[in-house]
Amino acid sequence: MAEVTRVPLQPIAKGSLTKLWLGVLVAVLLAAGIAWAATPQGVSVDTVRAGEGESPTQEDVVFVNYTGKLADGTEFDRSQPMPLPIPGIFPDGTPLPLSDMIPGFRDALLQTQVGGQYEIFIPADQAYGADVPEGGPIPPNSDLYFDIEVIDIMSRDEFQARVQSFQQQMMQQQMEAQGAGDGAVPGSPQGAPAQ
Repeated sequence: MAEVTRVPLQPIAKGSLTKLWLGVLVAVLLAAGIAWAATPQGVSVDTVRAGEGESPTQEDVVFVNYTGKLADGTEFDRSQPMPLPIPGIFPDGTPLPLSDMIPGFRDALLQTQVGGQYEIFIPADQAYGADVPEGGPIPPNSDLYFDIEVIDIMSRDEFQARVQSFQQQMMQQQMEAQGAGDGAVPGSPQGAPAQ
């Protein structure tokens, strides 16, 4: 029978096990840091109240109530009450054509639904970056925060058709008002005397 050579085990030096575990911990932290840096840091949409139905597309107009804030809580914008809704033409809320919005705002609204309420974060590089409107309330390279309630969604074509319908109604009302002011009977040919 062949003899097996035996190698005596050496005792582990004091502190070597601690150094080994510290090395493993550093490697794990480095890997986590590299993974975090490689992950795209972008728009985040947190649902406060879930909506229903489909989400808008890039070609839609979204009617919203919103408040925009900076990281320190300073409000820089808010949806304004408009002479809308006009029953049968426009719903409540501020109409925002998504194709005309900053990239981060558009991307966030694409993740929403009618009736939903959301908190949205847009990093500076997906907002205005260094190219902020001059004299505006937003400093260069600012992250933006929005509280948004989605009231309604409609296609851009439908929105344009409703704008035209509204304009026609306004013109008709103005013509009728001018006719009544001239002493003519509304709806009668111009110059026809009132009875």
